[in-house]
Amino acid sequence: MKLNTNTYTTRLSVRPDDIDMFQHVHSSRYVDYVLAARFDQMARCYHCSMQEFLDHGFGWVLVSTQMDFKRPLKLGDEFDVVTHLMEFEKNIALVAFDIKHAATGKSCCSGWAKYTLVYLDSGKIAQIPDWVMERYSLPEES
Repeated sequence: MKLNTNTYTTRLSVRPDDIDMFQHVHSSRYVDYVLAARFDQMARCYHCSMQEFLDHGFGWVLVSTQMDFKRPLKLGDEFDVVTHLMEFEKNIALVAFDIKHAATGKSCCSGWAKYTLVYLDSGKIAQIPDWVMERYSLPEES
């Protein structure tokens, strides 16, 4: 199986509660933006929604992230969260992201996020099941 490293995009907008005292998006909200985009993309692009993981007793937990801030987003700005899988094996998903201002196309924040799959009942790390690996892979060429 070949990993699906296609790039996917989700459009979001800055809400009033995203703004900090400097009148731009607080740095912590960028993690939320990536998470919201991934929830959308899991269902829409990989056909494997977060609800399906929950129904099987699994959840994804953020292990680490790297974010490089380039320019601020402000109240009312629309932006695109562009992501692709860099790595997806055993129990981790490494996702690259770029958050771009919709009007200018300029990058506001880029980086990566590393998630691990866990069992919801125990919080212990889980191996990614075969049915999930298949959904996150490209179809075999004939």
